[in-house]
Order: sequence, then structure tokens, then C-alpha cells
Amino acid sequence: MIVRILGEGQYQLADADIPDFDGIDEQLTAAIERGDRRGFGADFTKLITYVREHGEQITAAHLGTSDLVLPPADAGFEEVRAMLRDDGLVPG
Repeated sequence: MIVRILGEGQYQLADADIPDFDGIDEQLTAAIERGDRRGFGADFTKLITYVREHGEQITAAHLGTSDLVLPPADAGFEEVRAMLRDDGLVPG
């Protein structure tokens, strides 16, 4: 899966990383739905950090599309909430 963090770049996540990534997304979505801004901050940071640490950064020369676009790392609660779908930030 290719994940773009807006303002930062793209990362390739291995298939083996997807279940953990989805789990963090579920925690983040639950925090947002509860209106838990503190939990949101921790979970959103965890999601971005996971992509950075487990993904392989793709060079800017790569012309392919992203499978998923995440808000910038400094995005606030309302900005991330506006990007949520019924199944969280991560489809499926």
C-alpha cells in the first residue's frame, strides 16, 4: 500500500504491516467519534509514526498514485475528522 502524508511524501507499507496500521486507524476513529481530543492526538501521532517507521519512503520522482492520503502530521482534530469515512481514514 502506498500512503501519502500530505506535505511530507509517500511511503510504501508492506502487506504484513496493514493489519497493525488498520488497528491504529480503528483506535483513532473511535477517539474522534467519542470527541476525545487527547486520545486523538496520541492515536494520530501513532498512525503517522507507524507509516514513517514501517514504510519505505518513495522518491519524489515516483509518478504513481497513492492508495491512501493522510492529513499532514500537524493536522488538528477538526481537519482529520473532516477526512474520516464511514470506515475511518483507512478504507476497508
